[in-house]
Amino acid sequence: MADILLLIMFIIGIYLFWQILYDTGRFVTCTYVLPAEKIKKSCKIVLLADLHGNSFGKDNSLLEQAIDSQKPDVIMVAGDMITAGKKKDMTHVAEFMNRIKAKYPVYYADGNHEYRMALYPEQFGNAIREYQHAVSGDGLKWLQNTSDILEAYNIRVHGAMIDKKFYKRMENIQMEEDYMEALLGRPEEGVYHILLAHNPEYFPLYAAWGADLTLSGHVHGGMVRVPFWRRGVVSPKVSFFPKYDGGLFDESGKKMILSRGLGVHTIPVRLFNPCEMVVIELKSKEERQA
Repeated sequence: MADILLLIMFIIGIYLFWQILYDTGRFVTCTYVLPAEKIKKSCKIVLLADLHGNSFGKDNSLLEQAIDSQKPDVIMVAGDMITAGKKKDMTHVAEFMNRIKAKYPVYYADGNHEYRMALYPEQFGNAIREYQHAVSGDGLKWLQNTSDILEAYNIRVHGAMIDKKFYKRMENIQMEEDYMEALLGRPEEGVYHILLAHNPEYFPLYAAWGADLTLSGHVHGGMVRVPFWRRGVVSPKVSFFPKYDGGLFDESGKKMILSRGLGVHTIPVRLFNPCEMVVIELKSKEERQA
């Protein structure tokens, strides 16, 4: 009996090991279609988040092909395309970003890794400045507590760079009710507001501030997702079964799409939780009526 149990455990272990390798090395495309009353015409967005220097195919050719197949109107980046490190090679990520910005307008907001590298130059040197210099320029706009308007769609895109204290592990740091307004100002009426905010934990406050659609990442889908229940197990904050692990969420009519991310770092494990490229189709009132 003991031998049978050991054999079963061995088979399960081999299966889980294979599944981790499979899920960590692939990505799926997840599409959301949302009505957007305030936009002038429909808009297709590809959301990228948490690549962490990963590469799908040579020079991320497979990811680039997947983006091209969608024919997006705009690319939005919710942070952590790189992993913080003084000696990390970010060249291939910069080259990938430069290739896609040559085809599509790109809006890029910091994740905690970009933010941390800029915050501690004594630890990380000039790596983040070199990366930003390599990808900045025509086609890409870096939104660091700033915004930009997409006139053709009546969409304003904001990039929030919240304080480092909101990323502390194993601590519940409360965000002040007026924090977002102090950070980004008051959103104007009659415009559809998209907020790139890497940390999804504060979605209710993003919605209360006025974000019609929040785009986030950071949680990596909870690393391990429980089959059938489809809940993520752990967040970077080291909280178990986080409320916001991946997918579409609603707060008083305001929406958040939380990407499960395109990579891993530190603990290179994804189980029942493949990497994810997100496609968002915002449908205008006129198109939906037609």
